Amino acid sequence: MKEDLTVLLVSPEVVPFAKTGGLADVAGALPLALKGLVNEVRVVLPLYLEVRKKNLPLTPVAQDISVMVGRYRRGGTVYQTDLNKAITVYLLENDTYYDRDKLYGTSKGDYHDNTERFTFFCKGALELCRKINFRPDIIHCHDWQTALIPAYLKTIYRDDPFFARTATVFTIHNIGYQGLFEKDAMEITGLPADAFTVNGVEFYGKVNFLKAGIVYSEVINTVSKKYSEEIQTPEFGFGLDGILRYRSQDLFGILNGVDYDEWNPESDRFIAEKFSLKNLAGKRACKLDLMKEFKISDQFSNYPFVGVISRLADQKGFDLLAQIINDMMKLNLVFVLLGTGDQKYHDLFNRISKEFPGRTGIRIGFDNALAHKIEAGCNMFLMPSRYEPCGLNQMYSLKYGTIPIVRATGGLDDTIKNFEPKTGKGNGFKFTSYASQDLFAKIREAVAVYADQNAWMQVTRNAMSADFSWGASAKQYRELYAKALLKRQGKVR
Repeated sequence: MKEDLTVLLVSPEVVPFAKTGGLADVAGALPLALKGLVNEVRVVLPLYLEVRKKNLPLTPVAQDISVMVGRYRRGGTVYQTDLNKAITVYLLENDTYYDRDKLYGTSKGDYHDNTERFTFFCKGALELCRKINFRPDIIHCHDWQTALIPAYLKTIYRDDPFFARTATVFTIHNIGYQGLFEKDAMEITGLPADAFTVNGVEFYGKVNFLKAGIVYSEVINTVSKKYSEEIQTPEFGFGLDGILRYRSQDLFGILNGVDYDEWNPESDRFIAEKFSLKNLAGKRACKLDLMKEFKISDQFSNYPFVGVISRLADQKGFDLLAQIINDMMKLNLVFVLLGTGDQKYHDLFNRISKEFPGRTGIRIGFDNALAHKIEAGCNMFLMPSRYEPCGLNQMYSLKYGTIPIVRATGGLDDTIKNFEPKTGKGNGFKFTSYASQDLFAKIREAVAVYADQNAWMQVTRNAMSADFSWGASAKQYRELYAKALLKRQGKVR
């Protein structure tokens, strides 16, 4: 492995600058975890309005980045800031494209010019490297918004000596989001016409940005081993399973890590009382605090609290939950939910809240502090997803002694082992078939184990002892970078 390995991480969102989901958490945590494993990591993302509102100290480093977007030359300034005073971060400015309330679209749909916005971002990131004379060994691209970079390096930059040694790693966080555009997007991207083939970016007559990343990158990975296998099947591949099977030798799965500086009951600034496996008294205090937050009746204080923090969508298994929720509420439990999403689920949970006052806590929306309180105060955490590339909440829950109830898919399957009272092994409750009766049976099983104090203490001990910190995952990424470099140098298939 090269000791002086340099990495440019390119992501459309990065914590703490801009976020819509788990991608931002990964893009913010991985660079810090890589320190000491590689010589240097730098990060680039767009300068969104959301970033400007944070009033960060920004230093201009390249004032005339200029690239072709379709037939027009578009320009912008690149500003520099830092991540935890440890990682250099570049913010690519173009107010026409990024000075907007949301990152990718509104509630009415995606922005109509996303093709242009992320063409500019991809080309701008490459031109930034040239402008500041930063020659990365690895450009690590995340999701469809960055996927043109590998395609550009293999086409319009193919003979550019500046990038002659640069290899690309492309990470798929959720294959359901692909960046699919009409054929005229080819002109906007500037890719050569011969890239619009079944072996290139063409996808049923359209241009597929995500496919570009898969086709042209040296190495591809996704965010759990199980998900890397699932996306090679028609059920979970969203039409790209064929090309992924073709590139299976270059496809890997690396589980996302958890930022235990942010999600740890021993240091959590949002919760009522800190606690640990050695001293669980604080968890009871957190439960009482949650009861006040949601006005849960005191008569239910000894019931297990089942929590949910999620986007409310079919993918997350809410179609299953909708079928059994009335039966679930007949069990001795309290149900707490924080999330937003499809209107039908807003209506469902608002109805449940009215039908079971004092036994439910429903909050439609998102509140970071409340998310921490739910993780700390609940006894169980529900994630019955149809598919889940990695999932982070089940790993947060383990740390807080909040036992996950999950479906065996993607990262949920990789991280949760079903608890067996006879052996005392396992850290959660897991069902396999995507069926409402199986979900209900697993919830009922968890409630029964909760009633056995010794068994529940054992599964809690197992859960809180699990370690999903970024250290192990970062080492796997370093190995992945080595594979990509060898591939670029023609030393492997």
